[in-house]
This record gives sequence, structure tokens and C-alpha cells, in this order.
Amino acid sequence: MSQELLRSLVWMDYRLAVVFTVILPLVLLIWALFKRVEAMQRLLIIYWRVSSLLAITVYLMIGGFPFSFLTSVMARVLIPIGLWFWADINEEIDDQPRNQLKLAFTSWRWATTVYCVLGVIASIPFLQCAFSREAFTTPFCQVWLDPPFGFKNAFHPNYTPGFLGFLGIAGLIIYLLYLGHFVIFRLARQGRTAMEQ
Repeated sequence: MSQELLRSLVWMDYRLAVVFTVILPLVLLIWALFKRVEAMQRLLIIYWRVSSLLAITVYLMIGGFPFSFLTSVMARVLIPIGLWFWADINEEIDDQPRNQLKLAFTSWRWATTVYCVLGVIASIPFLQCAFSREAFTTPFCQVWLDPPFGFKNAFHPNYTPGFLGFLGIAGLIIYLLYLGHFVIFRLARQGRTAMEQ
């Protein structure tokens, strides 16, 4: 595959990520708040917590951390799990009357799931970038850093990559602590129920 084709595919992936993981869920959350559909609100709040790993990954890539390729795959694995795991929320959403919001929400859930699964499969050849500093410095891996640096130039032009990478590390530590707490304590107590007991 030529470098130009790879660059085009990488930018397309980032654009799709913005649509499926930022814009659409934000619109759906506002819509669900306006319509007062609590099950969708709860699931979208859970979604934002889980998907924050994608934002953390962008900062890790700006910081030049090779393991950001692992966090990218991890985020794409956790997002579909977060969207479909909760039995009580799934039942409440299924019980909702058919309307435009339910159709849009269900379509987004399926589209995001397919996008994430395909993203994990497409990421497999790039996992070498996470485990080898030599591979990480090749154009094959470095092309994935172009969009994060575009984000940095647009939103953080006065900050160094090192500082933004530090923010990514801090975010990752908080994320892993929260995920560990959920898996060790809440999951055993609540199972697939999203409501606090």
C-alpha cells in the first residue's frame, strides 16, 4: 500500500471517528435530554465515560508514546461493550415506543459497533508500532500521528507535545483506576445492571 493511500485512509478513519464517536452521540444525548428518555441518557453517559479513552489516546499520540496504539485498540473494544452490556438499559430501550429518536439511537449503536469492530481488525497490522520503538518511528506508524498533531495545532498551539502527552498519561491513569474499580467492585456487585444498588 502506498504511503499516500495509507495517509488518506488514516484521515478518513479520524473523520469517521469524529462523526460516530463525538458528533452523533452528542446530538443523541441532547435529543434524549430534550425528550426525557432516561435509559438513553444513562447509556450515553456511560458511553462518554468509556469513549474518553479515545481522547486520551489522541493526547498520548501527541506525546509520542508508542503504547497509544494499544489504547486506541482498547477503546474500540470497550466502546461496543459499553453500548450493549447493560441488560436493564437494553430492556428499557427495547420497551420505548417506535419513534425517530429510537430509530436514530439504535442505528447509531449498530453503526458505531460495526465501525469499532472494523477499526480493531484494521489496527492489527499497526500493533507492531506499540511494541517496537524502531517500528514506531517508521512512516508506516508515524502517519497515525498526523491527525493528532492537526488537533494540537488547532486547539493547543501554545502547548508542547510533552505537556499534552503528560495530560494523556494523567488521563490514562485516572481512566485505568476507574475501570479497575468498576471491574473489581461494581461489576461483581451489580452484574449487568447499570442502576446503582
